[in-house]
Parts: sequence; structure tokens; C-alpha cells
Amino acid sequence: MATSTFGTINPPVKNMQSVATGLPTLITNVITIIFAAAGLFAFFNLMIAGFSYITAAGDTKKIEAATASINMSLIGLVVMVAAAAVTGIVSYLLFGSATAILSPSITGPGSL
Repeated sequence: MATSTFGTINPPVKNMQSVATGLPTLITNVITIIFAAAGLFAFFNLMIAGFSYITAAGDTKKIEAATASINMSLIGLVVMVAAAAVTGIVSYLLFGSATAILSPSITGPGSL
């Protein structure tokens, strides 16, 4: 442990056994990033489609396109929830815990 002008600097993890590693952690990290990106995409797509619907000014083609986009965004969110459920089932079958893959944090060396 070294002391400097900016405070105390603690060394990183001393032994790698205390850091969560392995296949469940890799799968968790990938799935968490994919769910976050897909959720943000669906949210912004839903907002843009809603704005298009509001500003359609009675044009039936614009209203139909906005309605289709809203429907596809909502279907995408339903698919994401179904994928999370399937992932929980697979996680339970492979690792004995439904949250082994679906834990909501990204882990790695030094992130305890």
C-alpha cells in the first residue's frame, strides 16, 4: 500500500480465485450487454415512432408506418422478456441456479 499526494492506493486483487470467472461470467456479461443495447434501441425506436405518429397530421401512410414501428418495438420488447425467461431456464438446467447467467452486473478482474 503506497501513500501519495492524492491519497492511498490499494493494490488490485491479490489472488485470482476471489474474482468470478468462467463460462457463466462470460455468458452473463454478453447477455447483459445485449439486453441493455436491445432495450435502449427499442426505447428510442418507440419514442421516434410515437413522435412520427403524433406529427403525421392525418396522412394515413405515415400513421400506418408509425403504427407498424410501434408494434414492432413492442414485439421486440416481448421477445426480449421471453429470451430472458428462456435464458433463466437454461441457466437453471446447466448451472443449478436461474440467476447464474442472469445476474445484472458485469464482472471482471478487480470489480468486486
